[in-house]
Amino acid sequence: MAQWNQLQQLETRYLEQLYHLYSDSFPMELRQFLAPWIESQDWAYAANKESHATLVFHNLLGEIDQQYSRFLQENNVLYQHNLRRIKQHLQSKYLEKPMEIARIVARCLWEEQRLLQTATTAAQDGTASHPSGTVVTEKQQILEHNLQDIRKRVQDMEQKMKMLENLQDDFDFNYKTLKKLSQDMNGNSQAAATRQKMSQLEQMLSALDQLRRQIVTEMAGLLSAMDFVQKNLTDDELADWKRRQQIACIGGPPNICLDRLETWITSLAESQLQIRQQIKKLEELQQKVSYKGDPIIQHRPALEEKIVDLFRNLMKSAFVVERQPCMPMHPDRPLVIKTGVQFTNKVRLLVKFPELNYQLKIKVIIDKESGDVAAIRGSRKFNILGTNTKVMNMEESNNGSLSAEFKHLVSDCLLVSIVASLIVTEELHLITFETEVYHQGLKMDLETHSLPVVVISNICQMPNAWASILWYNMLTNHPKNVNFFTKPPVGTWDQVAEVLSWQFSSTTKRGLTIEQLTTLAEKLLGPCVNYSGCQITWAKFCKNMAGKGFSFWVWLDNIIDLVKKYILALWNEGYILGFISKERERAILSPKPPGTFLLRFSESSKEGVCWAGWRKTQIQSVEPYTKQQLNSMSFAEIIMGYKIMDATNILVSPLVYLFPEIPKEDAFGKYCRPEAAPEAELGDPCSSKSIRNLWSGLGTVEQEAQDCRQAGAKCTHLSRQSRVEKVNHDPPRQAYRSL
Repeated sequence: MAQWNQLQQLETRYLEQLYHLYSDSFPMELRQFLAPWIESQDWAYAANKESHATLVFHNLLGEIDQQYSRFLQENNVLYQHNLRRIKQHLQSKYLEKPMEIARIVARCLWEEQRLLQTATTAAQDGTASHPSGTVVTEKQQILEHNLQDIRKRVQDMEQKMKMLENLQDDFDFNYKTLKKLSQDMNGNSQAAATRQKMSQLEQMLSALDQLRRQIVTEMAGLLSAMDFVQKNLTDDELADWKRRQQIACIGGPPNICLDRLETWITSLAESQLQIRQQIKKLEELQQKVSYKGDPIIQHRPALEEKIVDLFRNLMKSAFVVERQPCMPMHPDRPLVIKTGVQFTNKVRLLVKFPELNYQLKIKVIIDKESGDVAAIRGSRKFNILGTNTKVMNMEESNNGSLSAEFKHLVSDCLLVSIVASLIVTEELHLITFETEVYHQGLKMDLETHSLPVVVISNICQMPNAWASILWYNMLTNHPKNVNFFTKPPVGTWDQVAEVLSWQFSSTTKRGLTIEQLTTLAEKLLGPCVNYSGCQITWAKFCKNMAGKGFSFWVWLDNIIDLVKKYILALWNEGYILGFISKERERAILSPKPPGTFLLRFSESSKEGVCWAGWRKTQIQSVEPYTKQQLNSMSFAEIIMGYKIMDATNILVSPLVYLFPEIPKEDAFGKYCRPEAAPEAELGDPCSSKSIRNLWSGLGTVEQEAQDCRQAGAKCTHLSRQSRVEKVNHDPPRQAYRSL
């Protein structure tokens, strides 16, 4: 199926990203009209070779002419008009720059492929339409079938064990009868009776031996089947769940619950204990009746050893961290804990045996096995304060699972190495949970670990600590690799792009579009036709960018904070393009009517700021708004009230239509306070009421007062929120600037 046809079948959320991909530079109508031909060209090659780009561009114009002829025959006036307009635009813009249109089309096709891959992966994982994880895959259906088969075979074995016991009782009775008969009878009659009884006993012994061998053989086969299913459960299903938990920790799709796994594992554990009891029963039967070549004597010890190993390993695997360490004040950033601050987590045993309720005491330890490692690599060592022991019970959970939730744990630094090879936010530490289980004569030591955590001493270390958590869980599923950052591996742009989008979608209603991700890719990697597979080092992601005093991640993290705290509603509505380059801003605003504006984030400030750019005779922009300013006035009110003076000393709003063509009142009016100053009060540019909702660029309070006096205003002080710009005679200062 053609790529464009596949895209049309995607869910609405993916189609929304597709719509954002196209603009006047490469209209979606053209993509639709010429889909097969466009997909058949090598645009990536054309983007790097001008002669080929020229050829492809002229072929494109030829294809447009052919399509126009088809619409002419169909008498489709609207499509004719649109196609003529598109051709004229392409000729005027790219006739002398054919490589530019090749780059645009190549990037669009690549982003389409990436969108398809994302949607396909989500569908395969069952996360697209079933975020709760209720979908059952074919593999899981096979697993359930195998578990049912094991339960049935165990019950069948129970029946055969009863048959064996009855047959052995009959044999034992006849044997004792024959022995007594031999003692009571004499002569020929005794010999004849004995021979007859002996013949019967031999037949019974043969049947007994045959049934014993059958049971031993079937038990061995049943244990092999249990081993196979157990590996599927622990090595596949449980491992998949742990990987999904990692992904959920860093903002990915919500992790499915453990109830289904608990049902499966408990069912297998119950079957294993039943078989173990049956093996013990074999030992009892063998002690009562045994003979030369007895299969129970030969095979029972191996069967006993096998079933005990299976059960021990299943119990050890079933002890898991259901909820990873997390500070309650920072629920969206688990695995980062601060010294002296309470954090919580929860462990669970996926073998749901009522007899274990209130029997297992869990102890929490941090850095249990890393003492020597810490000394070698020069990291810190910690202790756990607070209630670090708790008994597992079924009452605290909603579904009756056997769990223990620790709500009052606190980390405390015991030792700081003088020479450290890693910075604080790159040190990884493990929190260990351990307990002892005594069940049906078996003693088992259970132990599980959290994912590696970063321990900070100051909340200002949170952004870099979270970056470490993202990088680790994005690139590895090794459960105990605390030395990960001694030589951090590289990631690909595809991996990084997905994780970056999760940082928004996990705390807002909207992730990043393909175009927004492309802008971020350019910031990280520079201009490129196809970012797929491009490698990104840890240093490039988290160390200071060249010529700047901050890293890519710190810049992005501050923007995430800005969105969540100050402009969440506008972001969720899709009103903020956010990540868009100046060149792209110019390209999409230039053909729009004057007064069309868009909202984007600053590329040069690390403080997380948002500004507006609008279409005038040239593209203009308002200086960025910081978090401090947005604390006292919402961004919607700033946009609605923003005005400048025109050449006739009249206050006008340069912001009219939110891109692409949404009247600003429709976009922002509902987010403004009703008590905002009415339009009639905005006549006097120096009135404290009229300028309350206005703001323009930088400059000191003294400079503003001087400007006001020069304009004849009777004011001595202007707040930063009430700045207005006189543009009738003097050149604009910093309220807006030409890009």
